[in-house]
Amino acid sequence: MKNERKHDLLEQFPLLKSMAAKNTVLWENTNWVKQPETSLFTMQEVKEAEETLQRFSSYLKVAFPELEESNGLIESDILEIPAMKSALENKYGVLIEGQLLLKSDHALPISGSIKARGGIYEVLKHAERLALANGKLQVTDDYERLASAEFQSFFQQYTIAVGSTGNLGLSIGIIGKKLGFNVVVHMSSDAKEWKKALLREKGATVVEYEADYSVAVEQGRQEAELDPMCHFIDDENSKDLFAGYAVAALRLKGQLENMNIPVSVTHPLFVYLPCGVGGGPGGVAYGLREIFGEHVHIFFAEPVASPCMTLGLMTGLHDAISVEDIELDNKTEADGLAVGRASKFVGKVMETYISGCYTVTDEELFTSLGLAIDSEKLFLEPSAHAGMFGAIRLSQKGQHYLAQRGLTKHMAQATHLVWATGGSMVPDSMRATYLAKSRDLV
Repeated sequence: MKNERKHDLLEQFPLLKSMAAKNTVLWENTNWVKQPETSLFTMQEVKEAEETLQRFSSYLKVAFPELEESNGLIESDILEIPAMKSALENKYGVLIEGQLLLKSDHALPISGSIKARGGIYEVLKHAERLALANGKLQVTDDYERLASAEFQSFFQQYTIAVGSTGNLGLSIGIIGKKLGFNVVVHMSSDAKEWKKALLREKGATVVEYEADYSVAVEQGRQEAELDPMCHFIDDENSKDLFAGYAVAALRLKGQLENMNIPVSVTHPLFVYLPCGVGGGPGGVAYGLREIFGEHVHIFFAEPVASPCMTLGLMTGLHDAISVEDIELDNKTEADGLAVGRASKFVGKVMETYISGCYTVTDEELFTSLGLAIDSEKLFLEPSAHAGMFGAIRLSQKGQHYLAQRGLTKHMAQATHLVWATGGSMVPDSMRATYLAKSRDLV
């Protein structure tokens, strides 16, 4: 970005100065509206995704025995974490009004992260599309048939490719290889070695890059375009991924009802979602706003070095601006969030949907990691801990937001939901490394 343009942006958006200095910020979205609309996506696509996943439930039970108990449903529980709430309050000297809950997507079956929804759904939908088009399947069939040697052989003709910092690649690699596809995962320099090793163990081809996420995605996209038998799963632009993530909102409604947790003007719901390129949190946020309307308040959480969605939404430039343009280095231990340029598709949808964004330091992520283990015996990977700071940022910097929305008097009845995006697949050796780093900080 030319210095003149950068100067103009800094003048227009004073918060950029704090972001450029790697200070933590809370950005309020002034484009938020009570009844958001978008022409880029519909709830019908979410409902179709749920129906597709239901058709595949019999296959998933056979392919992944851990899904037998849930009848083929890939879903996670909501946990109460009162000890973590107290630990955060004591550590950071804040009062978190209301209850603190955890949406435990770190424990999602198959691939142990939020990507188990969108990523697995897109692969399943692609497999269904191919099988239907080739006369090998009808939607009225029992999809358990897809676990047969016949279908394994059929899918081996095709390749699935994806660019990833880690978790999306894992979900694509695991389900893709299970079905029989060839899988190529283009991984950025931020991807953890254990994720690459696990993918190779599953039989996927891993292509490594010294550059960041955006380069890995672009290279993967270009290579896939040269192969008519290859389907590229585009984390920046895929509506199928987005729909798969949004399914979570349909299910969350029932989970909250079963826990007798109301969502209303007097019982506001706050949801905190770690954000990289934007697909996962964007899909969830879309579904939640469509279901709960103005009574759900959604904040995306990003590292101070990689606040690409905050930057894109604040300036309205979306993918036309990167964190490097304000001289940030995009280097963070939160590998899934190490993205320098946000998805334009997701950003455009989110313009009127989310309440805002906030940033966190790596030090905060590791401090929270230690607190969660000590207080709740709960392990999440560092990037997932970005969600833990939503209620803290609101307490520290969000009084204007709460007052403007008329929420201040209702906060005692608020529900704060931290979306835990990954962690259960992390090997023990890596967990020990993370914990040691946390102990050093504390």
